[in-house]
Amino acid sequence: MDNSNILLQHMQWADTEVWKKILSFDSVQNDERIKKLLYHLHQVQYAFYFLWNELPLEIPKPEEFSDLKSIAKWGFDYQQKLDEFLSSPKSDEKDRVIQIPWSVFVERKTKQKVVPATLEETMMQVASHSTYHRGQINTRFRELGGEPASVDLIVWIWLGKPKADWGESINS
Repeated sequence: MDNSNILLQHMQWADTEVWKKILSFDSVQNDERIKKLLYHLHQVQYAFYFLWNELPLEIPKPEEFSDLKSIAKWGFDYQQKLDEFLSSPKSDEKDRVIQIPWSVFVERKTKQKVVPATLEETMMQVASHSTYHRGQINTRFRELGGEPASVDLIVWIWLGKPKADWGESINS
């Protein structure tokens, strides 16, 4: 298994561990910052998933989610789609160039032409982007009085690289 797949599998587990903490802590249920960060985390994951599969970008607006649990279910659905993608031959096309429509914003800002990104590079981008925002989510969670999940890559490795296990967190 290559590094990009390992990072995405860790991402799935780490996202799930964060979600289990979030959904079990009443003090965060109405926090707009947490809601925005969790929405954005999955928004980007879905955006790249659609690009990898050459599908139209179909991402619901934030106001379409009634509460954190509805965003969690959306994140859970993403993980199912990601598993299917990682099991497909498409995920082995690591050198395939991925056309990223929002790269034009970087060109405008930097006044430099962007170079193409490969499937593997974008897979690593999704994992690192998710890690960045999980850190923000965990910081906010702690500010609200919670004890965040320990989701470091090394912890996941030490635990034997467990699969994401949502348990009853989104069904209860």
